[in-house]
Amino acid sequence: MSDELETILVRVEALEPRYAAQAASWGERLGLPLGGEAQFALQLGDAGLQLVDLGPQAPGPVRVDFVEGAAAHRRLYGGGSGQMIAKAVGVQAGIRPRIVDATAGLGRDAFVLAGLGCQLTLIERQPIIAALLEDGLARAACSPEVAAIAARMQLLSGNAIERMRGWQGPAPQVVYLDPMFPHRDKSALVKKEMRLFRPLVGDDLDAPALLAAALELASHRVVVKRPRKAPIIDGPKPGYSLEGKSSRYDIYPKKALDKD
Repeated sequence: MSDELETILVRVEALEPRYAAQAASWGERLGLPLGGEAQFALQLGDAGLQLVDLGPQAPGPVRVDFVEGAAAHRRLYGGGSGQMIAKAVGVQAGIRPRIVDATAGLGRDAFVLAGLGCQLTLIERQPIIAALLEDGLARAACSPEVAAIAARMQLLSGNAIERMRGWQGPAPQVVYLDPMFPHRDKSALVKKEMRLFRPLVGDDLDAPALLAAALELASHRVVVKRPRKAPIIDGPKPGYSLEGKSSRYDIYPKKALDKD
């Protein structure tokens, strides 16, 4: 994680007086001030927790919403188990692997896989992003439409490398990685999020160590999502790759997934 977080001012604020106590609680948990001059604001309101760039010509807020919007559209019309990410992690008839998403971010990929019936443990090391994800999961758990999906997603905060090295309990069959990199995706959504998150997160310069820890932990395979033309992560070469229009999944197989 980038050391820049110490020099970037992020404040917490309630958008309505009735959220003041909850906002104060988030501020205490995250060690962030309530009010004051800041580059970013972590805001709490009717739509939940959101991160906003307070600079001029800033993009809109970023929040985690598993109930409506893009997540709902993909859940309903995204292609189900035919999606490339599903094939990459090994979803097949009778096979729904246990997965650790060690670079959870806003949880989009994890939500897709949970929607297909996989059990997921999500790890996010950036505290503010983890807070957004925690809030989104809590709201999803209250929605009749997606509560069952959210129940298949367990969130852990902290350093993913340390979490995987000290893993307790049964090993996941699959570890999924989507390290931060210099994104070239030109979609408005990705550009907005990168503008917000890049100063807080930086690039995953420890991606080789992340891959090594994932390979040690996963019982069946590791899957790494990359830009289509990006080089592989330094370390062992993947066994094979699945390539789409803008992304690529590098698969590091260890043994075949069996039906339940």
